Amino acid sequence: MNPDMPGASFFSLDGPLDVPPGGGQVRAANFAGLAGVARTLGRDARSIVERHGMEARVLTDPESLVAPQQVADTFEYCSTTFDDPLFGLHFATLQDPEVFGCVTALCRSAPTVRAGIRCLIDFLPVVHAPDCEVVLIEGRETAELTWLVNADIGVNDQANYQAAMLNLKLLQAIGGPSFKPHWVSLSADARPCDLPEIEKLLGCRVKGRSERNSVAFPVHTLEQPVPSANRLLYKLLGSYLQRVKSAHSQSVIDRTNSYIRGALASGMCTIERCAEKLGLSVRTLQSRLAAEGARFSELVEAQRQTLARAHLADRRLSLDEIADRLGYGEQTSFGRAFKRWTGMTPQQFRARS
Repeated sequence: MNPDMPGASFFSLDGPLDVPPGGGQVRAANFAGLAGVARTLGRDARSIVERHGMEARVLTDPESLVAPQQVADTFEYCSTTFDDPLFGLHFATLQDPEVFGCVTALCRSAPTVRAGIRCLIDFLPVVHAPDCEVVLIEGRETAELTWLVNADIGVNDQANYQAAMLNLKLLQAIGGPSFKPHWVSLSADARPCDLPEIEKLLGCRVKGRSERNSVAFPVHTLEQPVPSANRLLYKLLGSYLQRVKSAHSQSVIDRTNSYIRGALASGMCTIERCAEKLGLSVRTLQSRLAAEGARFSELVEAQRQTLARAHLADRRLSLDEIADRLGYGEQTSFGRAFKRWTGMTPQQFRARS
């Protein structure tokens, strides 16, 4: 402290600790240790990441920014190439929660488990993955830390395995030696024969093919102190991340588009649900969109058109699958909408692509 300036701290930050990712990006820290794993298995990690459109530096520079789709596709490819249906889980056992960036340090310095989880919820999208949403659900006896990606990235079982292990490790770090999970829910399509090993690695009962990904634990754990609590670091780093969050906050249109991309496939993409996700009333959401010259229905239409073009160019999905991912009840409805947008049928567009 400066004796001439009461209350002034001698701690300062000359620049950002991390380069905040934008929408559709995630830090390459998810690949931490991949080079060593690949080498052990007689493979070249560089060729693996380059195969998925990334430069080799993502293997050594955790602050590099890549697309969530690239992470998901790379992990699925590794699962197949290494003949390991639980690759994401095995890989994450070799990693630590620092994959999430400086938000992990903030969580570890929080005074209570509840405060640490609040930090994860507030700042993981700021410093690591803007399209990732973390939610705490509290019941009378059980609390659940849930997570999802508000973007359509197709099959991402291995990425969810990795997230389950890393989130569990972070909870164990802030919960201390007494932290014990009740169960883990996974949306991954795990084979029944793999469940015993998954439960052994996670140390609890596992619910496979669930509607959401979550770690459940006793609700009273939330009020327990964090063993590594550090009041000064918590205040300093929390203030820094709050400034970063304010400086890089997304517009209401960006946040609405993020919701739409994640909700279309559910068939329940509505302005009511969107407003609830954004913590707004429907009227307030409509007013804020109008102030930026947009309407919810127009944004839905635009996202459907963008995703439709991308899916049709990909060729791996059938027209029925594409219609389903865009929230259409049947292919004919999708076909009529696509012709209205482009003047072509989906079949004609795919042929020209």
